[in-house]
Amino acid sequence: MQLEVKRLTPDAALPLYAHPGDAGMDLHANEALSLRPGESGMVRTGIAIALPPGTEAQVRPRSGLALKHGVTILNAPGTIDEGYRGEVGVILINHGPADYHVAKGMRIAQMVIQPVLRVDVVEAQELSETRRGEGGFGSTGGH
Repeated sequence: MQLEVKRLTPDAALPLYAHPGDAGMDLHANEALSLRPGESGMVRTGIAIALPPGTEAQVRPRSGLALKHGVTILNAPGTIDEGYRGEVGVILINHGPADYHVAKGMRIAQMVIQPVLRVDVVEAQELSETRRGEGGFGSTGGH
C-alpha cells in the first residue's frame, strides 16, 4: 500500500517511520512557531497527502514532547479524511509552564494510517439490553 505525498515547498520533510515496526510516521514542522503557556497554534508541515481508498490518517501526539515539555495536539487524534488534499497541519497546545519554540524541521507529531469502517445509520425504537446498560463515566467504580 502506498501513501502519495506532495511537497508544497521544496524543503518540506516527507513523513517517515523512524524504526521498523513503528505504527506512526513522524511529521515535521515546515515553519517556526512559538507557543506561550496555555497557547495553541497550527504548525504547517508543507505536505499534502492522497490516502489509499478506505483509509484515514490519524495525527497523534509525540510522547516525548508531552512528557518533557507539556506540548501535545489539541484535537488528538486529528483526523485526515481520504478525500482531503490540502496541507497537513498540526494543532499544538502548550500545557507546560514555559514558552515552547517549534523549530522548522522539528518532529512535531506522528501520523498513523488506519482502515475506515463505514456503517449504515438505522433509527431504532429500542436498543438491545446489556449488563452495563446506561452506566457511563465512572460506572465501573474506578477513580
